[in-house]
Order: sequence, then structure tokens, then C-alpha cells
Amino acid sequence: MSTNPARKQDNRVQLSELVEKAQAGDKLAREQLLRDYRPFYLRVASGACRKYLVLGRDDEASIAMIAFDEAIDSYNSEAGASFLSFAEIVIKRRMVDYFRRQSSKRDEIPLSAFETDENEDSVIRRIESKEAFATLQIQAEAEERREEIFRLNQLLSHYGIMFSELVRISPKHQDARDRALQVARILSSDPELLSYLTSKKALPLKELQKRVDVSRKTLERQRKYIITLTLILVGEFYHLQEYLKRPV
Repeated sequence: MSTNPARKQDNRVQLSELVEKAQAGDKLAREQLLRDYRPFYLRVASGACRKYLVLGRDDEASIAMIAFDEAIDSYNSEAGASFLSFAEIVIKRRMVDYFRRQSSKRDEIPLSAFETDENEDSVIRRIESKEAFATLQIQAEAEERREEIFRLNQLLSHYGIMFSELVRISPKHQDARDRALQVARILSSDPELLSYLTSKKALPLKELQKRVDVSRKTLERQRKYIITLTLILVGEFYHLQEYLKRPV
């Protein structure tokens, strides 16, 4: 069966309008979202838990609904990601938190509690839960990294930079990358220099030359790379920031 592109577009518009209304305090719009998209957030949570969930019976289902409601409040359409993609990330994060809490509680149970045969199932569930948590955490972090890269790509487009070209324009030598990162740190920590960058969409070359031991020619050659590093440092790109701390 073919999908009608116009109908899909109408659904996206309707979803966007409902989210905006809910954020503005429209309770009916919020209730409609929670009702109409129940299959979506239960599916995401079920996939994370690797079991079928029923709202009103399973704690994980309730957590998924609360996470979806949280996503409605915290979603920002200007960030670039679609609402459902954003909501999926929030739901998976909350499931990670849930598994972490459950794992912590079980770790507090003394070993003597598992000495009888009747608790064998409890031990098995504990192991399965930890395995599920580890898998879910990896999946959630991968989703978060993809979401960060998507947002960064959207932001870079305003500076005439494509994320796909970063590999090509990155300095080949470690010392050159270190110097570029040093420039980016100076740029990100100075409000005036940062304001110039964000308003002019260009490096404040004249001022930077006074602060760093790097030639103007090098600054111009590494312009896109330095701008990218700076935007990562000042933005909500936690996974990418961790990557910058690693030795290459």
C-alpha cells in the first residue's frame, strides 16, 4: 500500500500545532497527544525493555507516558530534530534512569536473600535486567550522539560549513589540532569575541592574533575547524565535548 505524501505532511503539521498548543497551556491538546501517541511511546519503551507493556499495569509504561509528557514541555522546534525523534530520546533516557534505579536497589539486597531455590527466578531477572540496562544505555547514548550531530549540522549551516566536510578540513597533525582547540577555548571563554563570531558568522581574526601564538594565515586556513570547535564548546553538545577531551 502506497503512502500519501500529502497526508503524512498534514499529520506532521497537526502534530506540530498540537505540541505548540500544549506548550502554551492547552490541556485538551496535551490530552490528545498523550492519547493519540500512546502506541508510539509504549512501542519505544517496549523496545527498550524488550517486553510488551500495558499502561496501568507496568511501571515502565507509566514512565514512558511521563517521559512523553516531559518531551512536550522541553521540545524546541528550532533545534532541528522532529518532535517524535526528540520524544524517543527522552523516553529512552528515562528508561535508562529507571533501570539504573532498579539495578541500584537490587545491589543493596544481601546475598543471603538468594540462597533458596525459590529465588532462582529473581536472580535470573536481576541478570536480565542488568543486561537490558547495559544495552539500553548504549542505545540511548548512540541516539543522543546522533541527535547532537544533527543539531550541530543545522547550526553549522548558518556559518557556511557542512558537517560532512569536517574530516577533510581537520588538521592532520595532533599539534595543529591542539592549537586549534586552544584558539577555540579562548574564543569561547571571551564574551566579546564570541559575540563577534555569532553575529558576524566569522572569526575575529584581528583580536585573536593578539591572544594566540598562531599566524593569521593558519587561523584563516583553519577557520571552519575552529568555528566548529567553538560551537561545540559553548553549546549543549555533551558527547561531542567529551570527544574533544580524548587524545587522538
